[in-house]
Amino acid sequence: MIGFSLKRRSHIAFVTLGSALIALASCEHRVAKLTPSTELANQRPAWEMPEDSEAKAYLAECEMDFKKVAAELDGFAEVKPLAYMTLLDKLNKMDMLSDLQLSKAGLYSSVHPNKEVRSAAENCEQHFVEINTDISLSRAIFDQVSKIDASKLGSDDRRYVEHMLRDYRRSGVDKDQATRDKIKKLSEEINLIGQEFDKNYREGGKKIEIASLKELQGLPQDYIERHKPNAEGKIILTTDSPDYIPLMQYAKSDALRERAYRVYRSMAYPENKPVLENLLAKRYELAQLLGYSDYATYVTEDKMIKSPKNAQDFIDKVSALATPRALEEYQVLLRRLQKIDPKAKKVNDWQKMYLQELIKKEKYQVDAQKIRQYFPFAKVQQGIFDLTQTMFGVSIRPWQTQVWHPSVQAFEIVEGNQVIGRFYLDMHPREGKYKHAAQFGIQSGIKGVQLPIAALVCNFPGGEDPNELLEHSDVETFLHEFGHLLHTMFGGHQTRVAFSGTRTEWDFVEAPSQMLEEWVWDADTLASFARNAKGEVIPKALVAKMRAGRDFGHGLWTKHQLFYAATSLNLYNTNPATVDLDKITAQIQATYSPFGYVDGTHFYASFGHLNGYSAIYYTYMWSLVIASDMFSEFEKDGLRNPVVAQRYRKAVLAPGGSKDAADLVNDFLGRPFSFNAFAKKLENTH
Repeated sequence: MIGFSLKRRSHIAFVTLGSALIALASCEHRVAKLTPSTELANQRPAWEMPEDSEAKAYLAECEMDFKKVAAELDGFAEVKPLAYMTLLDKLNKMDMLSDLQLSKAGLYSSVHPNKEVRSAAENCEQHFVEINTDISLSRAIFDQVSKIDASKLGSDDRRYVEHMLRDYRRSGVDKDQATRDKIKKLSEEINLIGQEFDKNYREGGKKIEIASLKELQGLPQDYIERHKPNAEGKIILTTDSPDYIPLMQYAKSDALRERAYRVYRSMAYPENKPVLENLLAKRYELAQLLGYSDYATYVTEDKMIKSPKNAQDFIDKVSALATPRALEEYQVLLRRLQKIDPKAKKVNDWQKMYLQELIKKEKYQVDAQKIRQYFPFAKVQQGIFDLTQTMFGVSIRPWQTQVWHPSVQAFEIVEGNQVIGRFYLDMHPREGKYKHAAQFGIQSGIKGVQLPIAALVCNFPGGEDPNELLEHSDVETFLHEFGHLLHTMFGGHQTRVAFSGTRTEWDFVEAPSQMLEEWVWDADTLASFARNAKGEVIPKALVAKMRAGRDFGHGLWTKHQLFYAATSLNLYNTNPATVDLDKITAQIQATYSPFGYVDGTHFYASFGHLNGYSAIYYTYMWSLVIASDMFSEFEKDGLRNPVVAQRYRKAVLAPGGSKDAADLVNDFLGRPFSFNAFAKKLENTH
């Protein structure tokens, strides 16, 4: 996932005037906008400064850049028409200021240890959303951009203008003043509602109290040692990933797994139910104002998929392909459960991870607890650095700079003698921090002006001891998120913010990272860093077993992902006044997933993508189709082949969003992308 100022793929959010004007209004991207008034800066209310000194200093910096954008905005009301390039450069400068502050606000509101700074970041974000809405509805800017003769521009600026005009029209700039005022008000309300949804989830983690170590039977010894009884003799587990995921994989107690599942699936409930209902209603109202039948129709229009119907057709196509395999795998799980409980008639959602681990251990001799010994956090991190350096001919070195928490590390990427990007790693859980894994943009790279800067935010073990062990799935997640970071670094050398880094179509942006996950299943790659405490390299025979057992459950996983995708789409493709959140999610799960909905749970309350991704969670599966096709090139010529890696970097990553995603892939493959590689993997059965 990617994360920027507004959550997009678990997270990507864009902050550009040129590439995402209307997205701002939908709370997907942040963009600036203008109204033709003469003294807007003076009319805006003064900012309320917090008492906390750290929060006050941060917000003062935000306000300073806000005033710069406001001054540029106000100038359009009186300025004579500008020369083409002067106009485009002026807009790009505004993009840079908005991008920086909105990206930093998105990061700080999600990770900063000071609660007052988190609140200040939300305040900063809201101010920029307001002025960005003004910009996206500015007739003064739109009229000037409309007069540009695009035929006289270079390819990048021609694309910049075309996208800007498209997004201005999508923003409602051509509506009457009363409608534009309603759009502005809705945009600001949607942002505030989204902030509340995210905050409730971020701070909605819960605890599971157990009375005896006996309940932890089956869990790794290091897990048990990290969870000593407290003064009252109770053991406290949390819903953070390092606690929850191993519990669901290894705990022999079905009762404990069920209890943990119910707690986990009800995070941010009941607080977020009315918040989500309000978010759906406001986005529907916005879509109607903009002339769309529903929000899903609006939000898919500028994606590769183009429409909700195409998205639904894609979901159903993949579902039909995955169903035979998923049903077969479900029966395998049920038969294994019946060895434990002969009376069992179905597999419940809280049982699937545990049963899959048992089957992989018994059928494929894949013992996840033994595999863990080869993945201490520090070695995994260095291994991913080494892989990057080998494939792409760069080096990674420490970057001496301030960080927002002592556990955060900072690095820079160097090519030759030139720094090409910088990044932070915030990799371990703490109170009040974003709960999953995502890349957050901080500064978009602009050729000859500023370097790309980003942060990876994850929740892995290793915060107390760098030798704490990761699950192999954690290693896969680490490399996935690092793939987003590499896209940001390598693609962060454009002339316009609108095309910097990962600013491709949203339903492509996951593909590069999904493809990179394949490297953690490669024996040679793992041998370069996967070592246990004795210094022993992970055996090739073990990796072969891991690969053999890898695909078991893939059909079930695909169907469950389609449940999420269909939920996302179907909450936004209708009038929300007709939607009962509990009923519709239960119905959709029954349609797409073999695992029944668990009564009394409310997963939608902590399904963060319903804010950031809105209707387009399908993008993960769509991107996976493209990722599978691109990976076929590496399969032919070698996963660690630097020649192929550099060709891939040049064709797919380096252009950022300066070309359509389909053209980027075509440049790399030498042909349009195909569904075949994805289908072939899904059709393989055991």
